Amino acid sequence: MLKKLGKYELYRKLGAGATSTVYLGFDPFAQREVAIKVATPDVLADPEKRTLYSRFFLNEASLVGKLNHPHIAQIYDAVVAEDLCYVVMEYVPGGTLEQFVKPGKLLPVDKVVEIIFKCTRALNFAHRLGITHRDIKPANILLTGDGEIKISDFGAALTSEHNDITQVSGVGSPCYMSPEQVQEVPLDQRTDIYSLGVVMFQLLTGNLPFDGDTQYKIIYQIIHNLAPIPSSLRPGLPKVLDDIVGRAMTKDRDARYLSWEAFAHDLAQAVRHRKLAAPKVDFAATEKFATLRALPFFADFSDVEIWEVLRFSEWRHVPPGAHIMRDGENGEFFCFLTEGELQVSKAGRPLGRLKKGDCFGEMAVIRKHRPPRNADISALSAANIVTIRGEALEQASEACRMHFFQGFVEVLANRLASANQRIASR
Repeated sequence: MLKKLGKYELYRKLGAGATSTVYLGFDPFAQREVAIKVATPDVLADPEKRTLYSRFFLNEASLVGKLNHPHIAQIYDAVVAEDLCYVVMEYVPGGTLEQFVKPGKLLPVDKVVEIIFKCTRALNFAHRLGITHRDIKPANILLTGDGEIKISDFGAALTSEHNDITQVSGVGSPCYMSPEQVQEVPLDQRTDIYSLGVVMFQLLTGNLPFDGDTQYKIIYQIIHNLAPIPSSLRPGLPKVLDDIVGRAMTKDRDARYLSWEAFAHDLAQAVRHRKLAAPKVDFAATEKFATLRALPFFADFSDVEIWEVLRFSEWRHVPPGAHIMRDGENGEFFCFLTEGELQVSKAGRPLGRLKKGDCFGEMAVIRKHRPPRNADISALSAANIVTIRGEALEQASEACRMHFFQGFVEVLANRLASANQRIASR
């Protein structure tokens, strides 16, 4: 085995396919482990194959540094030459979703929905950059050690910059191709929506919707046959998931989800209404993301920043009567009310009420010395509270902190305007 490739040290082989081999390597400059995909010598020795696959490597090379999303595997570096092609990527150690697509190995239903939801947001991020993946399948969805997912392998992607060199036939995995892809008509993001629908079907049931012993048989079914309903293969699945998978996989792409936002919305609604979350589940990541995304305070936050907030925020249900903040206590955190109603009072005298979407306690991070609270806040009804501690915000990215402080300015300006209005009306 090779010991070194360029500046990268090679540790061991992670996997191999017909056209490339992936190695675990180490970048001595960045001091991190990386995955390195190298084109096989046989591919580069064949002039026709070399032309095609070097284009795919060139395609990935064009995306270096662009796909900065928590659920997309980063592309760090690439070399495309006549006798050597390789791409250096983020190393994701948990394997792929292929290990969870067989009966007896299936993930919990709520976990499947969370994974698909995260994929919709990542692919929407790529779509906004003019990128259509075109090869969505379980093997290209990686798992991190802490249970997160990363979409990988953008070599076959259609991009706004290189659409002319990537609109070629024979790209993708037949079982996951949309009807328009197998018929080689022009593609857009709806082909990825279809493919992700197939992945969701397989994760829920342990079966492919269309399968056969030849590519011709598979392609015929994709074009002509109706896919089975997931619950027909796994009784007990909620009807809402049958509906979501069915819409994602409909053959008429104008009847399919027309955007990633619509697909993500239906997944979030399914979780939010507790149609499928198990009783032991507190707040699913799907629900958390959709909740913050809908709050006016977070309107200017990017998806990447929303995921960042989820990593350092604390979420809890509180019963009626519970105290959230007490007059005179140290101010070390601030909160958002995402459901329910809260009472603000001073020495037992009501001062006002907080409703869904309100931010409170932010003076704990705005003022330098974090003064004590000057009011009590308690729950008038059952409520959902998101808590963010000052020290956690201090460790957030610069862009994330900037958006928080912009939001605080808006909150304070609105309070001042309301106070002025009350004074003027007396």
